[in-house]
Amino acid sequence: MKANNSSNRIQFLSVPESLRGQIEQIAGDDFYIDPSIPIPAEIPAGQDKLDLENLSWEMIISGMIRVIADDPEGDDANYYRRFVLAVKPDILSEFSEAAILKARNGEYDIALEILAALHGLYPDSASIILNMALVLEENADSHEQAGREKEADRLNEKAFEYYKALILLDPPYENALFNAGFFFIKQQNYEKAKECFSRYIPLSEDSEKKAKARAVVKEIESRSLDDIEFREAYDFIRMGEEERGIEKIHEFLVRHPEVWNAWFLLGWGLRRIERWEDGEKAFRKALELGGGTCDTHNELALCLIQQDDLQGARQELESALKLEPENTKVISNLGIVALKSGNDAEAAAFFRTVSELDPTDPLAADYLERLGDI
Repeated sequence: MKANNSSNRIQFLSVPESLRGQIEQIAGDDFYIDPSIPIPAEIPAGQDKLDLENLSWEMIISGMIRVIADDPEGDDANYYRRFVLAVKPDILSEFSEAAILKARNGEYDIALEILAALHGLYPDSASIILNMALVLEENADSHEQAGREKEADRLNEKAFEYYKALILLDPPYENALFNAGFFFIKQQNYEKAKECFSRYIPLSEDSEKKAKARAVVKEIESRSLDDIEFREAYDFIRMGEEERGIEKIHEFLVRHPEVWNAWFLLGWGLRRIERWEDGEKAFRKALELGGGTCDTHNELALCLIQQDDLQGARQELESALKLEPENTKVISNLGIVALKSGNDAEAAAFFRTVSELDPTDPLAADYLERLGDI
């Protein structure tokens, strides 16, 4: 018996006598046990060493999956893959369902760990890579809603790498193109979104999704959102070069004054350099032109808070909350408005709600500590 150098929780052993009969029962025409290849087993949590008398399939399968994940191209990786699939032929559906459940519960790291294990077993599966991108994207959205923009950007960058690989597949993977299109819309990269949807439409047989894709392409074209100046403006503002971004979006608005997205982008840039009144005007123009999103109401509220219009800010935040009832960023801002209005008890209630929705939110924890037992 020897320990794996990559993890002291994995031990390699020869096929034990106690399991050889069971292993022979699962060996079929496509898989044969090779006694010369040692079997990795994972030491169960809470134990210091492997108990051979209580060795189980779960320990062996877990050990093999760990080894594959550590070294997908290792000498014995393919053998371990075939071994796992022989023992657990339903592992793809079983693990996929488990990952989806974990993601729904907000346990994104565990969901990604499960999907990474599947990716080790099925390295050529585009659906697994797409699920990893979707989990990363969902996790990024949760951080964005909580106001943790840097972490959201980091996760979106990782999701982008997966999408980039998926949309280059030949033959194309239509589900990846559809989901990538909406991912790029959230990144304000309408040119790339249009490309994905345009490629998706002739491939798909799903009439509902095709109609949705066509509608998005039509909207992008009608509003000229794939214009290079729009994309450049967004990139400049996101990277902290707000003045250059504002200049670019002004150039876009000269040609397309009725595009609410552009007014939102202008307001975002102005708000970031603390031009509160100008930002307010831009966001109100976005609302006037049909951009009544949660983000628009929330951003407008931020400008109003800085101008001491607390009643107006509260109205905008309540409008935002109707659109996204569990948006912790909006609920936190309602707490700040209540605090500035002198209503500490109401503020504490808002911050407690944030903590219930996102126990890791540092802003809510800090305010609750300051407010004490209210």
